[in-house]
Amino acid sequence: MRPKIYAIIETGGKQYKVTEGQMIDVELLKADVGGTVELDRVLLIGEGDNVTTGNPIVEGARVTATVSKIGRAKKVIVFKYKSKTRYRRKNGHRQAFTTLSIDKILGPGADAPGAAKKTVTRHKKKEETADGA
Repeated sequence: MRPKIYAIIETGGKQYKVTEGQMIDVELLKADVGGTVELDRVLLIGEGDNVTTGNPIVEGARVTATVSKIGRAKKVIVFKYKSKTRYRRKNGHRQAFTTLSIDKILGPGADAPGAAKKTVTRHKKKEETADGA
């Protein structure tokens, strides 16, 4: 029996260990439900005893996934209070998330027919203008 391939990916500032067929909730991505995303920040790929680590990422490796759902988490109440000063603030927060279904884990140099068309990269630097502002 062939060992299951797994990968450690980074998206939204968090790291996730994923296998093919797994469903994970990640920070909100700009993609439509049913669309395909390609996660290119792969930190590690493993298959049994064969492990490939990146420095910091594995060049050419990527994980393709399908967006299953876009939603918001349960409400978290944020309550600030200072005694003896009549200071009270109550706020609520619902974090947005994207549920991904992992389709394929592709190692470096592996090409998949009909590869994903949309690449989601969360760590892009802002472009500077000519006047430096």
